[in-house]
Amino acid sequence: MYTDKPIEVLNSLIEINNDRIAGYETAAKETEEADLKKLFSELMEASQKCKSELVAEVVKLGGKPTKGTQAAGKLYRIFMDLRATLTGKDREAILKSCEFGEDTAVKTYRAVLKDDFEHLNSEQQLMLNRQLILIKKGHDKVKSLRDVLVESK
Repeated sequence: MYTDKPIEVLNSLIEINNDRIAGYETAAKETEEADLKKLFSELMEASQKCKSELVAEVVKLGGKPTKGTQAAGKLYRIFMDLRATLTGKDREAILKSCEFGEDTAVKTYRAVLKDDFEHLNSEQQLMLNRQLILIKKGHDKVKSLRDVLVESK
């Protein structure tokens, strides 16, 4: 099996999880609400679990796991910091920012499973499907909290 493409694909997902980890670290700093801090910690742990699995698979394939984040993710966190400053750490604004990041993670996983499916072995496909379910649950929690705020206005 040609291993460069699977390594490339898995490294792109490591970057997404690195973005999620860094994003939730930022989000936790931007809020003083205990329930959000707890949620962000749980979502960060989920990404760390996904990342660990992805790193192990890249190493198993003989590749070097990426340590970075996507350039768009870095710019997004700067925007998130600025937005939190301007909105006074508003709960809805923080949740909207997190939902945007979650949308990106879900879309990336779905795109990989659609566009790069044939480059992955069955174990990798199962792992990524399992990770997508976990990330989608996080997305749905964030969206649900944001929806409650929007509906209460």
